[in-house]
Amino acid sequence: MARKPALTIDKMKDLGADKLAQLVLAEAERNAGFRRLVKAALAGKSGPQAIAKLIDRRLSGLDRAKSFIDWDKARAFGNDLGSLVDTITSELGPAAPALAIDRLLRFIATHEKVFARVDDSSGRVQDIYYQAIAATGDLVQALPAPEADLLPDRIMASLGESTHGYLLDLTTAVAPHLPQETLTRWDSDLKYAIAERQAEEKGRAEDNWFYSMTSQWAQMRQTIATARGDIDLLIELELEKRPHMQDTQGMAAQLLEAGRAAEALEWVRKPGRRTFGEADDGLSPTRVSLEARILEALGDKPAAQALRWRCFQSALSADILREYLERLPDFEDIEAEERAHAFALEKAPPVAALRFFRDWPRLDLAAELVVAHAHRWDGGNWHSLPKTAALLEHDHPLAATILYRALLDDILAKARSKAYSHGAKYLGKLALLAAEADPDRPSGLADHATYLAGLKKAHPRKSGFWGRVGDIAD
Repeated sequence: MARKPALTIDKMKDLGADKLAQLVLAEAERNAGFRRLVKAALAGKSGPQAIAKLIDRRLSGLDRAKSFIDWDKARAFGNDLGSLVDTITSELGPAAPALAIDRLLRFIATHEKVFARVDDSSGRVQDIYYQAIAATGDLVQALPAPEADLLPDRIMASLGESTHGYLLDLTTAVAPHLPQETLTRWDSDLKYAIAERQAEEKGRAEDNWFYSMTSQWAQMRQTIATARGDIDLLIELELEKRPHMQDTQGMAAQLLEAGRAAEALEWVRKPGRRTFGEADDGLSPTRVSLEARILEALGDKPAAQALRWRCFQSALSADILREYLERLPDFEDIEAEERAHAFALEKAPPVAALRFFRDWPRLDLAAELVVAHAHRWDGGNWHSLPKTAALLEHDHPLAATILYRALLDDILAKARSKAYSHGAKYLGKLALLAAEADPDRPSGLADHATYLAGLKKAHPRKSGFWGRVGDIAD
């Protein structure tokens, strides 16, 4: 089959101006977003002010619009927003970055109205706003100092009362590129605004919840402090938060990077904001990894290694074990790895051990674990067991069989009709694996024919399942 010719700039030039103009015009008639890009490019021939005028008309229309976007028009609406951002960044940005940033700020400020008009459950429209924020950060680098000095005021005027969170995202994007004097003044203005707003809100009834912008402004001050390299201010602002809201790990990481390991150790050991699902025992892998590095910076490598080993025993984290082994002398790591494997096989909860052996990876040990606990696997773990079973199919058919049976048994026992298609697939896998798995099966584990007969006897009326199975059951 002949390959399609690749499109390149040089090949497009070979078509000639007349042919290209015809193609562009034909596409512009079919594609509204492309038509707007072409108009912006044509306006660019008259200078940046002409492009800005064209963009302003589109922004004004976007700001005025109130009608809800039907689901079948949402994609076209998203494409239109994307083309607007592209026009600002690619056409206006290179010619007049200050004008482009003003238009990007106007666009970002429309987000609350836009989100009220369209169902963005896919996050596609939100991604366009994030693209606009990132583009703003890129364009700031091209601003002369006087223009950059005005940017904080422009940002606050456009988004200073926005509750969505884009104000903080925008601050994060632009702060690293602003002059130090500008950042200092912005921080001072925010500090004053927070004090003033808190004084206004003080009289509100304590039992009536309301959102205060001061929390977002305080986070902006921390972002600015990071950009300024003012870690002492960062600490001061963090300490103003309630203890359970403090980012203790984030502060510890920054203090470690700044060479203040003793303070970092104090912060990493403080109770603070917890990651969802993080253990309460202080041995979460992310926290342990950080504390161990801090201990090493303080010269206490034995304590760091002891902490890593305790964490491995608690969480069976493959990443923590790798860190532990990397810091051992040559040959000692082999013995330590074997000790870790033995611990996972003999003393750890089977589900956690299976995850560890899959991630390490040691599929042979994973298979050994599965067979050793043949009747303990919960088929309700549909988010992990199918992946593990698939990894074991080729070299460890018996272990894969055990997991596929657990998954299928759970589906049928709970009559999960929406999962019957998966169940039929699992039964098909079991039929293919039977020739290799049956001879190695332990006592107490039925062969495939007996297992299938048991399914038919236990679930004869689940026609929705058996109808999907077809010839597998015969």
